[in-house]
Amino acid sequence: MGERFKYYLTIVKYMHTPQEIDVWYVLPALRREIALALVGKGLKQREIAEKLGVTEAAVSQYLKNKRARSIRLPKEIKKEIGKAANNMIKNMDCQRYEIQDLLDKTRKTGFLCEVHRKYDNVPKCCNVCLCMR
Repeated sequence: MGERFKYYLTIVKYMHTPQEIDVWYVLPALRREIALALVGKGLKQREIAEKLGVTEAAVSQYLKNKRARSIRLPKEIKKEIGKAANNMIKNMDCQRYEIQDLLDKTRKTGFLCEVHRKYDNVPKCCNVCLCMR
């Protein structure tokens, strides 16, 4: 077994999957920004919690910047969050679709890869997210 192969096995052994990065970092950041957008549109914490499918306590922590504060979303994703918030106000049942659409956009723009590299020693040749489309 070559040294290079051993190196990649070591990295892969301790690396998180893109789905874990989504759940631990990206999804909370998206929820935080959606909560902020919905507050800006006059919704109460209880209404936001219902729309996001989280507790009122979680919404409170998002709004007070106590949860999901380590990730700052790019402008292009924030623009899409505004659209998603508007859609969520109009239609209660679209929450899952809007969240999934935003997660897909974090992959397509390469933002998920940025976050993944921030928390893991991801090799430059990694293309797992690109293969998941």
